Amino acid sequence: MIILFLGIVYMMSMRYGQGSVSFILVGIAAATMVYWGWVLKKMTKQDKPKYTARDTESKNWVYDLIKGESEIVFVAEVPGPDDKITVRFVDGILYVRGAGGFSKEIPIDGATDMQIQDFKYRNGVLTLRIRKATDS
Repeated sequence: MIILFLGIVYMMSMRYGQGSVSFILVGIAAATMVYWGWVLKKMTKQDKPKYTARDTESKNWVYDLIKGESEIVFVAEVPGPDDKITVRFVDGILYVRGAGGFSKEIPIDGATDMQIQDFKYRNGVLTLRIRKATDS
C-alpha cells in the first residue's frame, strides 16, 4: 500500500517537473489529503455506546451495609415512588425492586436467621434495619 502511494506521488511529481522538490511537495499534499479523509470518516462514523443505560445503572449502583453486633443497617438509593418499592429478605439474600425495572439481589453473610425490622424510604433513599428474629 505504501509502495503504491509513493509510486503515485512520484508519477505526479514527474508530471509537474522540478524533480525532488516537486516529489516532496506532492507527497506532503497527498499525505494531508489522506489525513483529512481519515478525520472526516472518523467524524461521520457513529459508534454505539459500549454500555446500555441499564448496564451503566447497574455498574454505578452502590449501597452501604453497616454490620453491628445485633443488627445490620442497609442504606441505598432506589428509584421510584413509595408504592413501587418492594423488599424481601429470604435465606440471607436481600431482594430490592424499584421503578423502571430496577432489581437487585444483595447476599448478606451470616444473616440467615434475621428479618427486616424497620423499613424507611424517603427522597429516593431506602433504609432497612435487619435484626435477629424474636420469637414472641
